[in-house]
Amino acid sequence: MTLPTTSDFRQIVLDDVPLIDVRAPVEFEGGAFPNVVNLPLMNNEERHLVGICYKEKGNAEAVKLGHELVSGKVKKERIDAWVEQLKRRPDTLLYCFRGGMRSQVSQQWIAEETGAVIPRLEGGYKAFRNYLIDQFDPDNQPAIPIILGGRTGTGKTILLQQLKNAVDLETIANHRGSSFGRFTTPQPNPIDFENRLAWALIKHADAGHRHIILEDEGRNIGDRYLPKLLVEHYRQANLVILERPMEERVQITFDEYITSAQSDYIGAYGSENGIGEWLAYMDNCLDRIRKRLGGLRHQQIRQLLHAAHESGDPERHKEWIELLLRDYYDPMYDYQLQNKSAHIVFKGNAPEVLDYLHSLR
Repeated sequence: MTLPTTSDFRQIVLDDVPLIDVRAPVEFEGGAFPNVVNLPLMNNEERHLVGICYKEKGNAEAVKLGHELVSGKVKKERIDAWVEQLKRRPDTLLYCFRGGMRSQVSQQWIAEETGAVIPRLEGGYKAFRNYLIDQFDPDNQPAIPIILGGRTGTGKTILLQQLKNAVDLETIANHRGSSFGRFTTPQPNPIDFENRLAWALIKHADAGHRHIILEDEGRNIGDRYLPKLLVEHYRQANLVILERPMEERVQITFDEYITSAQSDYIGAYGSENGIGEWLAYMDNCLDRIRKRLGGLRHQQIRQLLHAAHESGDPERHKEWIELLLRDYYDPMYDYQLQNKSAHIVFKGNAPEVLDYLHSLR
């Protein structure tokens, strides 16, 4: 029986084709693709034993051991899991690391069980991963980058989400991009972050936009780093600055880091523990920037934070938020902006910036 392959990686991205990763869980955890489910041919221990056998006795004996380990009831359970996924999504494809024996065996067993012939990725995970990495080459990015900057709290992400030609890096990184920006859910691992970013860039390029609008993030978003080629490419881009009065910036920051964040923590830790976990996280964030804040300012902001918390009046948080924006974030951002002044092409409030960005079409 001929076992089909596909290397149309671009179409897999554009159509969000579902995938089965038949690698062991330890491999999957190291990095995978969007729209994928890990239904391994061998679990971690089985893979480990086969690996030892391969080193000591060669390929033939390793293959023989693999079939012995995944046989009978174990084999049926693995096949049943694949078949169940295919019932949900008949368009599913599968892959192993290099598109070799593991994915071929999986294809063969599925065909024998169901009669369905499911394509595997030609070259497997490695080939698809290399294709995605290639997207970070500026030569593969047809849209002209425009960077949206502005002081903390100006609502850059809010504005980006109103643009069809924007790519929201913070959503991809699952982080707000500031010292207080972590969510209750973890960031994707570095490889998953890059894969998701490439996914977004491919879809953006396919849409045919003349420009790509991105937030001014610097090199990293939380603990995830943008690919060096893209950083250098975006560093040369024109810069649009979003401006807002302090009162509005305080409200936006309050909505995001107090109201929304507390709701997330309650959802994650329950109504009894959620706010306590949020407060501990905020204390930890303040402690991590203590050196840059200065001891006296750190103590002052911490006291205001706890006083607001203990008062039961959420509005009192705005006092320390304004202090943090004015005395910590603003000087830092203004200093950084001095080195980018030559790239600034427009400044304005939210409606003005939106009008300007729409005019670029």
